[in-house]
Amino acid sequence: MTQLEMARKNKISEEMEICAKHEGVEPEFIRKGVEDGNIVVIRNKKHESISPLAIGKGLKTKVNANIGTSKDRTDVDQELKKVRVSVAAGADTLMDLSTGGDIRAIRKAIIKESSLVIGTVPIYQAAVQMLDSKKAIVEMTAEDMFGVIEENGEDGVDFVTVHCGITKKSIGCLEIGGRHLGIVSRGGSFLANWIRCNKRENPLYEQYDKFRLKN
Repeated sequence: MTQLEMARKNKISEEMEICAKHEGVEPEFIRKGVEDGNIVVIRNKKHESISPLAIGKGLKTKVNANIGTSKDRTDVDQELKKVRVSVAAGADTLMDLSTGGDIRAIRKAIIKESSLVIGTVPIYQAAVQMLDSKKAIVEMTAEDMFGVIEENGEDGVDFVTVHCGITKKSIGCLEIGGRHLGIVSRGGSFLANWIRCNKRENPLYEQYDKFRLKN
């Protein structure tokens, strides 16, 4: 049973109890926040070496540290040093944004080294896998993306970043409105371009074209 399912059944989990003690609030405050969608309790059941962490409304501000390799620098030892520095500096969460080298092996090494909650951006790995297979990123399928997300979960990743704000409608608004800057998120730009390149091949994207013509 997930934390959300337990909260909806009016049950306080062990993780909620731990988070409440850390936050200095009543366990019921955490449970109700999870039920209402204002709080999330983070810990992958396969990542038991860390304490659960609650993030959301009415709780302490959390500090996230970003690390990760690039195609130009894939020094795993350097990434593990970043992990230790992040822990020593008091970070609450750590995100592995690796795009170079053996991404899965690097992720596992970081998870093993870190005492912090670990997050990733799965579309980065999915994009790299497309390029490694000599395909364009825009050829990515839903199965490609969900396959990476499932792999991250199996490895013990506690949370992931997805770009739900990038939709047909939001892209249309950006193009019509004349935004001074483009999409500053790397993963968001991947998804936006995927939508632009695939919309004519999917009838669901007819709404996108109607929106643009109407506006």
